[in-house]
Amino acid sequence: MAINRRNLLRAAGVGVGLAALGASTGCDPQAPAAQPSTGKPTVEPPAGQVDWNKLRQSTTGTLNLPSDSGYSTAKLAYNPIFDTRQPAAVLQCANASDVQAGVSAAAGARIPVAARSGGHSYAGYSTPDNGLVLDLGGMTGVEVKSDGTAVIGAGTRLMDVYSGLAKAGRCLPAGSCPTVGIAGLTLGGGVGVLAGKYGLTCDNLVSAQVVTADGTVRTASATSEPDLFWALRGGGGGNFGIVISFTFRTVAAPQLAVFQVRFPAGSLTDVLGAWQTFTASAPDEFWSTLGMSAGSPPTCRINGCYVGSEKEMNALLDKLVAATKTQPANRYSLSKDYLSAMMYFGGCANYSVEQCKPNWNGGGALGRESFTASSRVLTRPLSDPSRLTALLTGREGMDILLDSLSGAPSRIGVKDTAFAYRGALATAQIYVGATTTEARNSVNEVRDKLGDLTGNTGFVNYIDPGLSNWASAYYGDNASRLRGVAKHYDPNGVFAFDQSASKV
Repeated sequence: MAINRRNLLRAAGVGVGLAALGASTGCDPQAPAAQPSTGKPTVEPPAGQVDWNKLRQSTTGTLNLPSDSGYSTAKLAYNPIFDTRQPAAVLQCANASDVQAGVSAAAGARIPVAARSGGHSYAGYSTPDNGLVLDLGGMTGVEVKSDGTAVIGAGTRLMDVYSGLAKAGRCLPAGSCPTVGIAGLTLGGGVGVLAGKYGLTCDNLVSAQVVTADGTVRTASATSEPDLFWALRGGGGGNFGIVISFTFRTVAAPQLAVFQVRFPAGSLTDVLGAWQTFTASAPDEFWSTLGMSAGSPPTCRINGCYVGSEKEMNALLDKLVAATKTQPANRYSLSKDYLSAMMYFGGCANYSVEQCKPNWNGGGALGRESFTASSRVLTRPLSDPSRLTALLTGREGMDILLDSLSGAPSRIGVKDTAFAYRGALATAQIYVGATTTEARNSVNEVRDKLGDLTGNTGFVNYIDPGLSNWASAYYGDNASRLRGVAKHYDPNGVFAFDQSASKV
């Protein structure tokens, strides 16, 4: 039995963050292009003019202009709400040189440039009107080294990440949505079902290859470009350059147990109170998400997994259920290997790995989804769970999903990476499976009222263009350092967009 993707995977997938980008951008058309210093005056081309024929001839990948037959498909993002966007071109990059050429062309003409791997940006920053999209979908691959590290191309989607690692008997903690790209997931932090035991995806990053605004390929690691490396671990996609490949630490693929518990309508307040207390002190091996659906009254369910045996997991689950003082309406558990568990959480239990890919540009069986979403972060348990229940009472079609941040992520210092929410209880995703004005208004209202309970918090992988005080919400006290890194590596705003680090 697979978990409903709409209700869980937009949260447990977590990688559905900032466009699943190596970089997601839109530059200031008034900003001068980054140019190497020659000691002589430079003559810049008129803004907005790119020599597309020159770019086509100088790259290995496919350049799609609006007049080309492949353009209408190449420009598609995951959410159909962005189908009306009209990029000036989409370059399907084949290698690092293509990315460098694209960045240089866009910078020279002073037009927006955005990278895309999975195309799941909640704000559509990977599909800028009149800009250049650098599609990294062709830059894929998973290579596991003898020391257990894995080199993964920035365009690789999560199902291919999991499949490639599983073949080598290895594991990387990441999100659940199978069509999300590894890039945006990692750059925003990367919360997933194995986070409690193994940390966030960005916590396992060893190094990254990055094309910066001057067209240079740089290696960011603890010993090379350390400030850039710090920023790439939770600073969000699209701020500092275009990541073209990642090197991660991996661990031996574990045996897992998965579960779901559904509770009767009217029990949300009790379940939420118990879940908060249990999650705050749960063993690292136990991870869960509390899904809440609006209604009169609201309903809820807890999904999750355990690194270990089904018997051990059920013993813990018994304690959690007992703490709710509520008889579940339904409960089940299953034992699975690593790859099977990731397919289960991805809604692909009844599919092959090949089928568990996009049907719009990957030859798989998984379609696109229309949705409106935002987020908050619970830095501590809510003192009055009934207030969250009240937010969902009387509404329709909305889910709020709380994904645990307890365990390994909490044992890294707030200043050690750009990810600001070390020690927090959970991320909270507010999700409606529609893109109407009413859906947007409803999400905004709940976001703001939930903010009264959580404070000014937000998760950059659920980026929201309407979020007020967004820099503080996403990055907390790390915002000023992120702005400095962005100014250093992109002084002329080639990678600037509405919520970019350069505008913090």
